[in-house]
Amino acid sequence: MYSLARPLLFSLDAERAHGLTLSALDMAYRTGTTPLLAARSAPLPTNVFGLRFPNPVGLAAGLDKNGDHIDALFALGFGFVEIGTITPRPQEGNPKPRLFRLPEQQAIINRMGFNNAGVDALVRNVERSRRRTGLLGINIGKNKDTPNENAFDDYQHCLQKVYPLADYITVNISSPNTAGLRELQEETALRQLVSQLRESQEALAAQHGRRVPMLVKVAPDLSDRDIDAAARVLGELNVDGVIATNTTVDRSLIAGSPLASEAGGLSGAPLLSQSTLVLRRLRARLPESVPLIGVGGIVSGADAVAKMAAGAALVQCYSGLIFRGPSLVHECVEAIRRRREAPSRGAVAPL
Repeated sequence: MYSLARPLLFSLDAERAHGLTLSALDMAYRTGTTPLLAARSAPLPTNVFGLRFPNPVGLAAGLDKNGDHIDALFALGFGFVEIGTITPRPQEGNPKPRLFRLPEQQAIINRMGFNNAGVDALVRNVERSRRRTGLLGINIGKNKDTPNENAFDDYQHCLQKVYPLADYITVNISSPNTAGLRELQEETALRQLVSQLRESQEALAAQHGRRVPMLVKVAPDLSDRDIDAAARVLGELNVDGVIATNTTVDRSLIAGSPLASEAGGLSGAPLLSQSTLVLRRLRARLPESVPLIGVGGIVSGADAVAKMAAGAALVQCYSGLIFRGPSLVHECVEAIRRRREAPSRGAVAPL
C-alpha cells in the first residue's frame, strides 16, 4: 500500500507529507488495518541495557517528537520506539521550509531545530498511550536559547520529567540544527555534562526504585581523535549505551545534488558508510559493557546487518522508512534473524 501512496506523498511538501503520513498511521491503527501496511515479524528477543527488546529494530528519534503517535508506530512491528527530541519549553524550531527529500540518493536534509511542544506535553501523551508491544525511548535536548554553560539544567529538567515513563533515555548533544549544541561533545564539556547527568540518573534510580538506562547520541562528523576522546569519557563514566550516529553536515556525500547547499543534517543512504565507520571505531574503544545502537543510512535489511557486524547491539531507522515504507521494519528483523541463525547451520553470517 505504501508504494501506491508514495507518489502522492512525494508530490507534497515534505513536512506536510510527514504530518499526513502520521495521521494515516493513526487511522490505520484505530481501524485495525495496520497489517495491510506491513507484515509483522515473529519475535526476535534481544537483551540490551538490562532490558528485553521484542526485536532489535527500532525507530530513531525525530519522527514523533511529541509522542503523539506511539501506539500507531509500535503497530508497525518495531521492537522499540524512540520519541523526541523534547526540550523543557515548547519551541517552534527553525523557519520553514526545513525538510527536503533527495529521492535519487534516498536521503533527507532536515533543519527542524528541535521543534516540539515541550516536555510536559510529551509526558501527557505517553501517559495516554495504551499498553505497548515494545520498549519506549525518550530523547531529550536543550532549548535553543539556553546557553551551553546552562545546558545541564535543561537536560536534568527533562530527565526528571520523563524518568518514570521511559524504558531508556537518550541525551542528544549531536543535532546540527541547534547552534552550538555539538560543542557539548568536546571532551571537557562532555565529561562535565554527562558526569552531572549520571549523578542525577543514580539519584532518580534511588528515588523511583528503578534504574532507567541513559544513552548518549553522538555525531558522525567527529574526527578520529574526538571519537577516541568521547569513548574514553563515556566509558569512564559508565554510561549505559551510545547511539551512533545523528545526521551529518558533510555534503561531499551528495555532491552535485541541487539540494546540497541546503543547511541541515543529512540522513539516509549516503550516511551509511560514514556512520558505520564511527560505530565501528566506538565499538573498538568502548568497554564491552557499553552497548551501541547503530543508526544512519539503513534502507535495507543488508544495511541493518552491516550495523550489527560493525558492533551494534540494536539498530534504528528513520529516513529509510520515507523511501521504503513500513515493510523496511520486517525486512530488517528478518535479515538480522538470518544472521543470527546462520552460524548454527554452519553458514557464514552476512557482512
